[in-house]
Amino acid sequence: MPLGAWGAARMSARLTAQWAGPDVAWGARLLQPLSWLYALLAGAHRALYAGGLRRTLRAPVPLLVVGNLVAGGAGKTPTVMALVALLRQQGWTPGVISRGHGRQGDAVQAVQRDSPAESVGDEPLLIHLRTDAPVVVGRDRVAAARALCAAHPAVDILVADDGLQHHRLHHDMAVWVFDDRGAGNRLLLPAGPLRQPLPDRLPPHTLVLYNAAAPTTPLPGLTGQRQLSGVLPLEAWWQGAAPPVDGGWALLRGRPLLAAAGLARPEPFFAMLESRGLLISRLPLPDHAPFDPLPWPAGTAEVLVTEKDAVKLPPARTAGTRVWVATLDFQPEPAFAEALRALCAPFAPPSPPAPTETPP
Repeated sequence: MPLGAWGAARMSARLTAQWAGPDVAWGARLLQPLSWLYALLAGAHRALYAGGLRRTLRAPVPLLVVGNLVAGGAGKTPTVMALVALLRQQGWTPGVISRGHGRQGDAVQAVQRDSPAESVGDEPLLIHLRTDAPVVVGRDRVAAARALCAAHPAVDILVADDGLQHHRLHHDMAVWVFDDRGAGNRLLLPAGPLRQPLPDRLPPHTLVLYNAAAPTTPLPGLTGQRQLSGVLPLEAWWQGAAPPVDGGWALLRGRPLLAAAGLARPEPFFAMLESRGLLISRLPLPDHAPFDPLPWPAGTAEVLVTEKDAVKLPPARTAGTRVWVATLDFQPEPAFAEALRALCAPFAPPSPPAPTETPP
């Protein structure tokens, strides 16, 4: 790993270690004045929109934002993909908009299957590849929403990947995602993980989905299970193949593997691989790591990566290393589907009137 990336990963790990709750570590107390400044600036930003000094705009169709109150990966992208599938089952035609964090440039751009990850972002590209839903990225999310709806008039609901703290684009509904960390020490950044204070009760038109075995905050919500579904060669993954029925894990057991992960929280991914009986050396990388140059030593025989990182690795770039892709699925508990249906119901277009018979 390049020294800069290694240093960034270690610094991030040290900072997030101060956020674990419920007790507040001394290091977090030292950072608390910066949290007060963060709260002041965030409050002033919200006040500009609440007071009408800045205008909040609406998307052409109802918009459901998937976000989290905590910094770092809590499972937003797997949640977006699960929501797209559920919305389709319930009769909606969803599209997805995203800022496209980590990409080069800010312009509005439609994601295509052959789009370079560095141009559209690794997570938007993965969402498009896995769901085949139309995805548009852009720093100007209002423009992204309008561009997607103009290009795909059949889309009748938008899912925003992140953007809970983005106030220029109005969201009609929200799904807040938490994982096993909950709200940590409940302090705002940088003394704690929170991007905004944890409320006593949920705002209207909001669901909480816990990427954990049980709720991890006092807020009522439903749970989901994130698990590895299988492993397959990088070339087969790019061709759209599914993992073997048995997951393919037996093929890799007993072989030394380097596991590389450019995630906000790579440790749970490594732990899931080890729970499958794999012998891995861990290579944690910064979130959205570009994989250019390749982060592993030359001559490495076999490497395991996430799907989020696989989108940055055309097979021709692996330089003789055999790369395996571990696929990840997120399945909300069954009751979440009905909760989602109820959340979206007020925003569904009215059904056309039934035809009436003309009297003879």
